Amino acid sequence: MKRLILCLISIFCVTGCTKYQALDATIPACCYKQTKNLAYGTDPRQQLDVYRPLNVHHNGKVVIFFYGGSWDSGQKENYRFAAEALTEKGFVAVVPDYRVYPQVTFPAFVEDAAQAVRWVHANIDAFGGDPNRIYLMGHSSGAHIVALLALDHHYLKDAGVDPGIIRAVAALSGPYDFKINPDNRMAFGKSSLDPTMDPDTQPINFVDGTNPPMLLQHGAKDKGVSPGNSQRLADKIKAAGGDVKLIIYPKLDHPEVAMALAFPFRCLGPVLHDTAAFFRAHS
Repeated sequence: MKRLILCLISIFCVTGCTKYQALDATIPACCYKQTKNLAYGTDPRQQLDVYRPLNVHHNGKVVIFFYGGSWDSGQKENYRFAAEALTEKGFVAVVPDYRVYPQVTFPAFVEDAAQAVRWVHANIDAFGGDPNRIYLMGHSSGAHIVALLALDHHYLKDAGVDPGIIRAVAALSGPYDFKINPDNRMAFGKSSLDPTMDPDTQPINFVDGTNPPMLLQHGAKDKGVSPGNSQRLADKIKAAGGDVKLIIYPKLDHPEVAMALAFPFRCLGPVLHDTAAFFRAHS
């Protein structure tokens, strides 16, 4: 909390903005063009927003960002700060909505994500993006979704997408080898009293060394999703001969890893810098 206060004080002193104004305008809107509510499916939740940096004319790298929300909440409009951060680094950013519980249960939200990737691959050239340079990024349950897309290849294949188009993945604060708590079990088709786990829900079970390069980022102080998830996944990928990099931020908790993408909170840690550097290293 002290770090957050210091960040906000510094923003107020330098810019005169309130914390809400700063969050709502992490970079000037003149630096990118947003196209909203593009349908990748027939359901109202199957829509996405595209953010195109104005200095990208063609063949830009494309990052698809999947937000978290315990598989039962979230909306793309609340993650403009993540898209803005990515456009600031020169990426074409895409933020999809996807169906969540109680409308659907696992694996429908992963299947939606695969369909969003299919749409991006088929259409992103019209927005200056390179359909063969697509990167996946997600936070929390969104990180779980991108990890499954990267490791369990059937989702992309079933959507008609060659998994090889994914150049790299950045997964922030995700559950990859976990027990579902009673509040989340119904999103996975279980009753709140059923502690059993479907092995197909666990990204770690699909490690075979053929994954795209993966950056696993986690806060050491995360109380919502144990950092052990990222450590165990990284260890298994390494043992299988896969490409993985693990970064544990010693002072960050669960929400702060995502918040550090936003301009007012970048003093919390170099999450945006590390992500952009990793993607650029795998172009």
